[in-house]
Amino acid sequence: MVRLMGRSEVRSARRPSGPLARRRRDEDRSRRDRSTLPGRSLAGQVFLLQVVVVLLLVLAAVAALVLQGRYDSTEEARDRSVAVAGAFAESPGIREALRAPDPTAVLQPRAEAAREATGVDFVVVMNTDGIRYTHPRPDRIGKKFVGTLGPALAGRTVTEEIDGTIGPLVQAVVPVKAADGTVVGLVSAGITTENVGGAADRQLPLVLVAAALALALATAGTALVSRRLRRQTHGLGPDEMTRMYEHHDAVLHAVREGVLIVGGEGTLLLANDEAQRLLDLPADAEGRRVGDLGLPAAVADLLASGRRATDEVHLVKDRLLAVSQRSTDIRDGPPGTVATLRDTTELRALSGRAETARERLDLLYDAGVGVGTGLDVTRTAEELAELAVPRFADFVTVDLFDAVLAGGQPEGVTPLRRTALSGVRTDSPLYPVGRQIRFVDGSPQGRSLRTGRPVLEPDLARAPDWQVQDAERSAQVVAYGIHSLITVPLRAGALVLGVVGFWRAERPEPFDADELALAEELVTRAAVSIDNARRYTREHGLAVTLQRSLLPRTLPEQSAVDIASRYLPAQAGVGGDWFDVLPLSGARVALVVGDVVGHGLHAAATMGRLRTAVHNFAALDLAPDELLTLLDELVGRIDQDQAAEGGGAAVIGATCLYAIYDPVARSCVLARAGHPPPALVHPDGRVEFPDVPAGPPLGLGGLPFETTELQLAEGSRLVLYTDGLVEDRGHDIDTGLEELRAALAAAGPSPEETCEKVLDARLPARPVDDIALLVARTRALGEDRVAQWRVPADPAAVGEVRAGVTRRLAEWGLEELVFTTELILSELVTNAIRYGAEPIHVRVLRDRSLICEVFDGTSTSPHLRYAAMTDEGGRGLFLVAQLAERWGTRYTPDGKVIWAQQPIP
Repeated sequence: MVRLMGRSEVRSARRPSGPLARRRRDEDRSRRDRSTLPGRSLAGQVFLLQVVVVLLLVLAAVAALVLQGRYDSTEEARDRSVAVAGAFAESPGIREALRAPDPTAVLQPRAEAAREATGVDFVVVMNTDGIRYTHPRPDRIGKKFVGTLGPALAGRTVTEEIDGTIGPLVQAVVPVKAADGTVVGLVSAGITTENVGGAADRQLPLVLVAAALALALATAGTALVSRRLRRQTHGLGPDEMTRMYEHHDAVLHAVREGVLIVGGEGTLLLANDEAQRLLDLPADAEGRRVGDLGLPAAVADLLASGRRATDEVHLVKDRLLAVSQRSTDIRDGPPGTVATLRDTTELRALSGRAETARERLDLLYDAGVGVGTGLDVTRTAEELAELAVPRFADFVTVDLFDAVLAGGQPEGVTPLRRTALSGVRTDSPLYPVGRQIRFVDGSPQGRSLRTGRPVLEPDLARAPDWQVQDAERSAQVVAYGIHSLITVPLRAGALVLGVVGFWRAERPEPFDADELALAEELVTRAAVSIDNARRYTREHGLAVTLQRSLLPRTLPEQSAVDIASRYLPAQAGVGGDWFDVLPLSGARVALVVGDVVGHGLHAAATMGRLRTAVHNFAALDLAPDELLTLLDELVGRIDQDQAAEGGGAAVIGATCLYAIYDPVARSCVLARAGHPPPALVHPDGRVEFPDVPAGPPLGLGGLPFETTELQLAEGSRLVLYTDGLVEDRGHDIDTGLEELRAALAAAGPSPEETCEKVLDARLPARPVDDIALLVARTRALGEDRVAQWRVPADPAAVGEVRAGVTRRLAEWGLEELVFTTELILSELVTNAIRYGAEPIHVRVLRDRSLICEVFDGTSTSPHLRYAAMTDEGGRGLFLVAQLAERWGTRYTPDGKVIWAQQPIP
């Protein structure tokens, strides 16, 4: 192609010299510089627009800051006053101080200390009539509180905004409740709105600085745009640009090669005379899409694709054209391509071979993208067989070792199994899929397996070694018309995974050496995908085995709930979903469901650690919020340890839902850490999702967990699950929850029926996340199986307790346990009277075992010790531990419970 004239050549060819010419060029340059001044150029107009936009944004930001600051001040004052009043109302000793003869002497110092520590303006404690016991100004103590007290006397927290003597303020009134729930006093805390907030004043200078920076950037950007425009035109004026275009246009149409310029959207922008002749383009071709010009599909696709091509041969009508194509967007050029066409009709004789080479390259390319789309060994083998038929062979067989199908490595001489079979017809006499085959050493397949090299059999009718494999079936294959065979071993490094057979029947010519090389390349590429699938199968099996061993194999026996559970791993691999059922003291049971984000061995191992930790924490009889707090700290320590080791993955993303059901009180206390809410199915079939506060995921820390207590009727079903059941890529969680609600409403009353119905409605065909489902139907421990007595703080009351227990055990037919039960209760009740505080009461439960519980009002925990020979005491708990099967301590909001459990004979 004729070389086009460069810009410097054009300018030097027509640029005059001498003082007059230099003066003229200086004047032209001065005019160009003046044209770039702000206000007269496009860059200047853009600069003015940017200034206006920045000023508007600054004004809007300032207004938003002022309004937000006022709102935040009020909300912060409301939250702080509620928090301070609530914390003071729940502080230890507040109820006792209200009942004291002089509440002001006890509460005034504490209220002032709380006020100074929290930054509020006042903390006021008053009785139910509104008479103040405390106030920052002592002269107001004993006077009636100014504010709304009605909701607080009803047991609710009230907040209000008033204009007090110290200015606008927000105050909260919180009730102080006794153990039975009655309001025995009120606590109010307040703060003026001017003492909170201030974020707007701090952020306003930042907004102004940002505005100044934006103006500076706008100025710099305008200058850069102006300089870029001058640089892109290379300092040339309109006349010079016109003359250069005329020169280039003349050269473009004078060359004897076709030149096409195609835009970035596939539109033909320019075609010279030679290109119009070679392609027989219509007169209005320029401006139309190349796909609409009637060109052959291969040429149109090449021009529209924009890909790089060098001397790519295409047949256009009766001409054989060599097409070269390059992109125009190199070095900041416009998007699009330039294609050149050369008439190479004399190469027509080679077009058939070129087409064959192109088809083979396309086959190899398709093998790279079409084989190994998944991580299943069998499916990958099927993809290889389907790809080669009928483009390369008429029938393709893939035979793999059984160990490879299971994810392992073949060991020794073992038979193979036909894994995939694809052909142009379905009635071939070849071995069917699933058939186990042992190839003899002399057969083509046996030689390929032994030597690791491909084997070509151009004429099967004359291949005696192949016929030895199975004389009868070999005769059927030849009679069917299959006449040529290529066998290629599936090799992954030094490991032979199997063998692939390519069979020809429809085309009369046999396979040749070139096709043997193509088959070897095709199988080599597929072997990588099959080996990857084999490795994944092995890792997946290990992960599934690990997780199955970490999940509970059998659920413990207990009488509180009927249980049904399901765990379904994801299609892509096991994850960190888990569940558990833990019997607790007092015939209670703990239900827990958790999820560790991610898949694989790490998620499964982390799940095992968390499940073990929950077992240990549950043994301490902790409340759900306390257990989640300890679990959160544990996850944080795991992350710190792994970060210190420099290579472990963090556990951020672990969630958990923990619930404790008490069959005596028929209550359920729940807390969750970033986990989906539970579902509750009432005995009448009504479904609801209780409002359980959603704490942060485990490991984040910083925020406390909250609990919710539900009263459950007998026969209610509590459904705990992981997010894989209600979330997928096509729908949000709200849609999943509604579908779950519908499935639960239509499910049968038993937990097993509920699990089946939910999974039938919500389980996808190929789940991308694993699913854990736990359904618990509640039972109740009837009053005929519960006995309890209130015990006064008098040692003489121990005898009455023993007598009452003896009578109740006789009614239950448990006379054999009378002696040991009297000893256990005598020791526990005596300790409660001596070391505890009122109220004291005893409860005996008849469940799967006999449970004795002694409640008292202190939180001191007893400890088992071995008393010396000279000690007068210290042997009570030792005696209880020897007589009882299990014993322990759990804490309540009002004190503690010492319990002992005996097996029922």
